[in-house]
Amino acid sequence: MKKPPAILLHWILPALACVLMLSGCAGIQSHARPAPVPDIAPGFPAGYLPPDLLPNSRALLNPPPAEDSPAFALDRKIAAEALTLRGTPRWKLAVEDANLKFPRAAGAFACAVQVRISEKETPRLYTLLRRTMTDAGFSAYSAQNHYKRPRPFIVNREPSCTPDEENFLSQYGSYPSGHTSIGWAWALILAEIAPGRTNEILGRGRAFGESRIICGVHWRSDVNAGFLVGAGVVARLHADPVFQADLEAAKAELAAARAKGIPPLRDCAAERAALSFKLFPAGK
Repeated sequence: MKKPPAILLHWILPALACVLMLSGCAGIQSHARPAPVPDIAPGFPAGYLPPDLLPNSRALLNPPPAEDSPAFALDRKIAAEALTLRGTPRWKLAVEDANLKFPRAAGAFACAVQVRISEKETPRLYTLLRRTMTDAGFSAYSAQNHYKRPRPFIVNREPSCTPDEENFLSQYGSYPSGHTSIGWAWALILAEIAPGRTNEILGRGRAFGESRIICGVHWRSDVNAGFLVGAGVVARLHADPVFQADLEAAKAELAAARAKGIPPLRDCAAERAALSFKLFPAGK
């Protein structure tokens, strides 16, 4: 297995010695634990697909907007508007969305799904999210590495929402947004697992990507490209039989958790309030 790029390790390196992998089929009881498998790096879970079978973001995407283009002028305008959200609840949610380390990241969509997502309560879904994060992150990397687009906080000289990570992030390209590709992949998968919450889940996935603009670490065109990469990854995953079986197991597990009435750990009222602060007001 190819060694993961450093930026991916930085994103999701949790304090775990190993990860659990989903196994079996939909007929397995939802309380059954996934079988443990080795990480591809310490704390870094193997995805469902090897890198050479993932969508190639460099082949999938057009180049990022040129610096003298109207598209980049729009990027800069939206980045400036995003600065007005600093200090608001929406800014604080963007800071939270920047954290892709588990177990914290498992709760990003818990309010949208209306079920607690954790290694204890929903181990199959928990691991499904971890593994698909690897797939979506890998898929974004080829274009990032090729274009090496400077991030907004470098161009604008305005601090990001994660200042401690700026020196690290400045070494890696902005296009496409890997966080967005991960968040949108999660949104599409969760909408399939919990179809009754499709609008809420997809809306949260959109906001998860927009958090990267609010944070000042990605341009709007980076985020839009990330949506495309995430969708491509999920489409490819559906051709993988192991993913398909694990998806069915996660559906059964989530239904059982919902029947038990296990609530999210997050303050969902506060999250709804934060999402009421719009990056793109009506008419834009």
